[in-house]
Amino acid sequence: MDGDGLEGSVIIGLEIHCQLNKLNSKLFCGCSTKQQGLEPNTMTCPVCLGLPGALPVINKKAVEYSIMVGLALSCEIAEHTQFYRKNYYYPDLPRGFQITQYDWPIASNGILTVEADGEERTVRIRRVHMEEDPGRLVHQGSIETSKFVLVDYNRSGMPLLEVVTEPDLRSPKEARRFINKLRNILEYLDVFDGSLEGALRVDANVSLRGGARVEIKNISSYKGVERALLFEISRQQNMKRRGVKVTQETRHYDDERNCTITLRTKEQAEEYRYYPEPDLVPLSVKSWEPRLKATLPELPDARRERFKKQYSISDDHAKVITSEIRVANYYECVAGKCEPRLAATWVADYLKGELNYRDRDIKDAFEPEKMIYILEQLKTGIITDKGAVEVMRALLDEGGDPKDIILSRNLAKVETDITKAAVKDVIKENLEAIRDYKDGKPQALNYLVGKVMKKTNGRADPAEVNLLLRELLECT
Repeated sequence: MDGDGLEGSVIIGLEIHCQLNKLNSKLFCGCSTKQQGLEPNTMTCPVCLGLPGALPVINKKAVEYSIMVGLALSCEIAEHTQFYRKNYYYPDLPRGFQITQYDWPIASNGILTVEADGEERTVRIRRVHMEEDPGRLVHQGSIETSKFVLVDYNRSGMPLLEVVTEPDLRSPKEARRFINKLRNILEYLDVFDGSLEGALRVDANVSLRGGARVEIKNISSYKGVERALLFEISRQQNMKRRGVKVTQETRHYDDERNCTITLRTKEQAEEYRYYPEPDLVPLSVKSWEPRLKATLPELPDARRERFKKQYSISDDHAKVITSEIRVANYYECVAGKCEPRLAATWVADYLKGELNYRDRDIKDAFEPEKMIYILEQLKTGIITDKGAVEVMRALLDEGGDPKDIILSRNLAKVETDITKAAVKDVIKENLEAIRDYKDGKPQALNYLVGKVMKKTNGRADPAEVNLLLRELLECT
């Protein structure tokens, strides 16, 4: 939405549901949270199914994780916190209410900064509260056309944190950056694995200034949030142009068709008839804060600043490298044994680029020791940049040992005598380009360098070729 003249007219607030899926057990029972790939309804008990007489018992570790997240988001930790019953009926909620927090969230009044067109925007965090996840509805095809719905209760009772922002975001791109940064912080805290299905779901509230607010419910992909908001803003703009009033409602985002559709008119909080959960006592948690604060790891912004100072790398490289904890860890392994700025270039630009091209993650990359070997060969002049890229691509696509790849593919840099001979041949074969160069067209030199690189199958050093060409052209 950047650059379309909407800056300032779009108002976006987010409610982000993050599963604390690094815990071993669910929020109120001992069922395992490791339910990925299991048969439906095989990881349940009377508590997470809400059977009569089953009583919840709070998972202490989940409370600790929640406080750590609140501290990482610069929130105030509550003196006391309490669970409520949120009453509504839905097939994935068999007891007819969800245990959540209402008046007494565990953390509130935090901030998170995100990039916004070259500057930083501070997004206020209204609250962070704990709740249980309901089950999962499985539709056949789209939600509109499915003839029946299946329910999987394995997810029921998974510990969730809901992070609610104030309506401070001004574009879909900012919303996506906010979510990416939140995910990054949660992964640094080691309380969340964003790669698991259903780990993060977003409700996005969006309006045009002066218009009604629309909630887009349960967006389950990071890209989907940006796409859903782009569609919804466009829809509301079109209605505004036609003089049609936007209705306050809840809408569903259909990822396949890239559109939002009406689910229901918006409920108000009072319709849920919140009341305190009688089976869980209020918790006094403020005293936990000092102990948990002392356990907080180095977070992304702090690590970025340290990398810039410790390794003298650019801000852009530091941002890319620290944007994922696995990439940051990978870089530190490589930078510990290589020239750090060279390592930053090859991890942030080349390796990340090759992984993105393959739609793969850093965990799918080859080991840091292989990157160290490649960079050593590059720095000592045994291979060229082009050769190093070819080794990386081979490792990503086929695996193997970088030393064997260099030998089997004949990637070692050619000797200077061979390069000199190739330069001389190119000068003889490209008289027109030489005339252009001497007539003051510097781009002709790049053309000649390319010819030499082609003649040596990319195994010459471009800097050496450039120097040799300049020397010989001065004499001709």
